[in-house]
Amino acid sequence: MKTIRLTMAQALVKFLDNQYVEFDGKENKFVKGIFGIFGHGCVVGLGQALEEHKGALVLYQGKNEQGMAHAAIAYAKQKNRRKIIACTSSIGPGALNMVTAAGTATVNRIPLLLFPGDTFACRQPDPVLQQVENPSSISITANDAFKPVSRYWDRIERPEQLMSAMINAMRVLTDPAETGTVTICLPQDVQAEAYDYPVEFFEKRVHHIERRLPTKGEIERAVELIKNKKKPMIICGGGVRYSEAGNELRIFAEKFNIPFGETQAGKGEVAWNHPLNLGGMGVTGTLAANRIAREADLIIGVGTRFSDFTTTSKWAFQNPEAEFLTINVNGFDASKLNAKLIVADAKETLKMLGEELEKIGYKSEYRDEIKKVKEEWVNEVDRLYSIELEEGLSQTRVLGEINKAIGEDSIIVGSSGSLPGDLQRLWRPVKPKTYHMEYGFSCMGYEVTGALGVKMAEPDKEVYAMVGDGSYLMLHSELVTSIQEGYKINVLLFDNSGFQCIRNLQNSQGIPTFGTEFRFRDKETGRLTGEYMPIDFAANAKAYGAKAYTVRTIEELKDALEKVKHDNVSTLIDIKVLPKTMTDGYESWWRVGVPEVAERETVLEAHKKMEEEIKKARKF
Repeated sequence: MKTIRLTMAQALVKFLDNQYVEFDGKENKFVKGIFGIFGHGCVVGLGQALEEHKGALVLYQGKNEQGMAHAAIAYAKQKNRRKIIACTSSIGPGALNMVTAAGTATVNRIPLLLFPGDTFACRQPDPVLQQVENPSSISITANDAFKPVSRYWDRIERPEQLMSAMINAMRVLTDPAETGTVTICLPQDVQAEAYDYPVEFFEKRVHHIERRLPTKGEIERAVELIKNKKKPMIICGGGVRYSEAGNELRIFAEKFNIPFGETQAGKGEVAWNHPLNLGGMGVTGTLAANRIAREADLIIGVGTRFSDFTTTSKWAFQNPEAEFLTINVNGFDASKLNAKLIVADAKETLKMLGEELEKIGYKSEYRDEIKKVKEEWVNEVDRLYSIELEEGLSQTRVLGEINKAIGEDSIIVGSSGSLPGDLQRLWRPVKPKTYHMEYGFSCMGYEVTGALGVKMAEPDKEVYAMVGDGSYLMLHSELVTSIQEGYKINVLLFDNSGFQCIRNLQNSQGIPTFGTEFRFRDKETGRLTGEYMPIDFAANAKAYGAKAYTVRTIEELKDALEKVKHDNVSTLIDIKVLPKTMTDGYESWWRVGVPEVAERETVLEAHKKMEEEIKKARKF
């Protein structure tokens, strides 16, 4: 067997540069490059290997470990999980900064490959700088924190272990049913140790992503269930996007006159103005989708994991005859809500299921209900888009102006706060993959960093980060990276002076505003009830080298939106919007833990209401 002598880190880089994926006959390189923030846990090992590598891998310099990992997640998501950017860090705090991103990727079923530096496998110099020591087990390091949020976790304690570890890593990363975060911990000493690796380990390796077909039995059981249902409804989830099944879902819905609602991950795969598209489903959903769901006797979930925001804490489906059918490549997700399940590819399943339903002449029994709720909702959105307030800008009016101003090919990116709710309800996407929302983890700080990842995946399109002031303050470091790398992103910052989404939740449960706004501390009360903090976010962005604008009127907003289209560097528009001008619940409910004991009567009333609504929700 022919071998080549390399350090473990050099072997890792050489291996990564020869990984490819094939899907529907199209083959592409799987690993574009590596995001890294070098420190003593990786710079002289993996850093040295990257510096002398002659292949195609690109090193991208991150500014915050969580931020760069979020950018990598957004890149993989925008590439439909068929291309990735790996991430590496030093040990200790650098590594732990990526744990949140690891959770984000795993929850959203997005491939993320992490190489956190680790302490010495030999243990001779222990304890080293930034090492976490656990007296109960010396083998535990900070990197063990990745285990609960990783789909595959390994530690390379001998250089030859790299081979089995990376083969397993690629197995998970390229499996639509199993994908998520893969964490490969790299001890400092082992990165630099040499081994005679077999040359065949570095040969081009193609990972084939197959479309799993449904079984005959699965299709038969689904047909048997559907044929007796009068008012079914489809929930379009992220699996529709990754399977590229938007057209098949549209055709299926049209053939059998079945309306559909969208999750955050599935939104935009069919144009908003399609007559059967009722928009967002659930807690942040539309009145149209929530009303149809309430009466539906069958819910067909396509590529959704049925989170509490989609099901409104399992409360949305009030018809006592309601049953569930799921189509999902992941058996765990497919089995939720006691559903009849098809564990298979969405695109192929919709085709095959449609053919069998055509044979029996199936059609739903909806009459004008769908058209009526759709028209009602369109009128409501138009109303929200046209709100004018003397005191300042309403958030819904601003969104309407942005939706009209940016091109149909432009991509918006969001994640947390009140904006995801408003966007799921109000945004009107026409083309697929232009609505990029991370709402599985709803991780604050994803928006700006995610916009960078999306721009790296779609360099020819305008990308807009839709972010609140609270989330921007939490993490926006990769705005600097976007400028450094020449990837122009546009940050639309909605400044409403705090965590107003959470303030709304707080107030809705009978609790007065407390700790949720950006105010100065009042000397008399000792609480944060003073004046709002006047933060100049535009000045902050300008300091990094971005072009920036501050707007307080619709005219200023329109002018700024036009200008950023022509700017050739990353931009930020600081939009001063009024608090509490976002959308409301539209006949949905979300279960939160309201106190059973409290001094305020309003809290006790909210608790009583919660217990009443729990009785209406499904138990499993």
